Amino acid sequence: MVTTPLPTQPSVLRMRRFEIRPNRELGQNFLVDSNILDVIGRAAALDPSDVVLEIGGGLGVLSEYLAVRVAHVHVVEIDRGLEAALRDATDAHANVTLHFADALTVDLSALHPQPTKVVANLPYGIATTALLRTVEELKSVSTWVTMVQREVGERLAASPGSGTYGLPSVLAQIACDVRVVRKIARGVFFPVPNVDSVLVKLVRHGPAATPELRALVAAGFAHRRKALPRSLSLAPSATPGLRDRARAALEAMGLPADARAERLSPAQFEQLAELLAGSSKP
Repeated sequence: MVTTPLPTQPSVLRMRRFEIRPNRELGQNFLVDSNILDVIGRAAALDPSDVVLEIGGGLGVLSEYLAVRVAHVHVVEIDRGLEAALRDATDAHANVTLHFADALTVDLSALHPQPTKVVANLPYGIATTALLRTVEELKSVSTWVTMVQREVGERLAASPGSGTYGLPSVLAQIACDVRVVRKIARGVFFPVPNVDSVLVKLVRHGPAATPELRALVAAGFAHRRKALPRSLSLAPSATPGLRDRARAALEAMGLPADARAERLSPAQFEQLAELLAGSSKP
């Protein structure tokens, strides 16, 4: 008689035990190959003193891996249907706190102890927003290592002038050094996604963009085909004369007066914001 071998991966076992089916509306692609965990751990340079925030706990395979290597793990998961599986993975670890909440609205300042690193398999639909939110709000975090859709990772790490360089690139790189660590095989997830994934790493080198700078960058990329001064002048909050002041500021920076937003580096956006703030004073 031929017998089918029992699954050995914790995620697969929990899916069967708790009769879990991935929620398409939440974009769930569960990590089912534990071999990738050490790759993530090495990239994150986990330390016993680390406090890690994991967004999208899923079936807990990454949660339990982190729990035995760091001081504390905060797991944020929106799907209550995964609670039994997550508790099965983490109940043995007193240093894990489960937060059943939306990662885009959960009070990050209330996390105690405050995270020092973010390590996660980010849900595709919220990856950029969730990551940039933690960069902005969690000043205690020094390192991010996350699995994201390839296009998201490439956009975050993009260089000025490239087709993928845009608002997320600038906001991430103002605060962090960003690089794509490696490609991730589709087969490590279930269900197998129809897009490629990468492991991306961010290391903080400074504070996040101020609200004023963030608004400037957003306005600059709002009309990519237009020159930056023109795009800024079309913003609802644009002040009289902004277009001319932006042209003068760009020339003072050694750039063409009609440069487009994708030509400016994050540092140049910061310089432009300072020049515009100075020129607007009476």
